[in-house]
Amino acid sequence: MALYPSSLVRLIKRLSKLPGIGEKTAERLALHILRSSHEEARALSESLLEVKEKIRFCSTCFGLSESDPCGICLDDGRDHEVVCVVEQPSDLVALERSGAFKGVYHVLQGVLSPMNGVGPDDLKIRALLERIKAGRIREVTIATNTNVEGEATASYLAQCLKGYPVQVTRIATGVPVGGDLKYLDDVTLRRAMERRESL
Repeated sequence: MALYPSSLVRLIKRLSKLPGIGEKTAERLALHILRSSHEEARALSESLLEVKEKIRFCSTCFGLSESDPCGICLDDGRDHEVVCVVEQPSDLVALERSGAFKGVYHVLQGVLSPMNGVGPDDLKIRALLERIKAGRIREVTIATNTNVEGEATASYLAQCLKGYPVQVTRIATGVPVGGDLKYLDDVTLRRAMERRESL
């Protein structure tokens, strides 16, 4: 990389700090930006600054928004008595794309991970409990991932919610549509069998 001019080396180093971007990918991206027009490069830099200046967390659900509260929390057409708890804003977006959920959300901003020093106070669990105390919530659906941290977080939340007058549910897991049984892991197959339903 020392053969590149110093400004290009700095750009490659900056890009390589992004998650999932290694040095080779960062180099390709930097060279692509270099080949782009001034207008495209300027638009990219303005978009980066605009995101940093305008995007904030909704004070109610902790999803990403340019307004506070966000559009979902303000939507009277949604069922505000049902809250879906997700790990990250990207999980909220995935559920919204599916069109399967018509309630409101609560974004934890992570999962419990003692190995990484993430405990209950590092997540938006207290804010969820405050929402339940203050509002008319009747159901909390926990939609954390089915990995070790997601399952631990779901169990912890279920314990925390035991003393509240809300129904606590967990999203179903099992065989994905179009999935081939021989390629599925043991946990997924076990869950699919445990949660089978009548036809």
